[in-house]
Amino acid sequence: MSSRKAFALRIDEKILEAMQRWANDDLRSLNAQIEFVLRESLRKQGRLPKPDSNTKAD
Repeated sequence: MSSRKAFALRIDEKILEAMQRWANDDLRSLNAQIEFVLRESLRKQGRLPKPDSNTKAD
């Protein structure tokens, strides 16, 4: 499992409220939703590291 780091995030109130609504719709926590959106954006831009060839992709 990958390690996680905590950090403070300053974000516009309206964006935070919209993310919370989206998280509620997807039955995720706000933190999980923000991480999901960031991961998807990074994946689409080709900025995530390539998966380890020794691990199976689900």
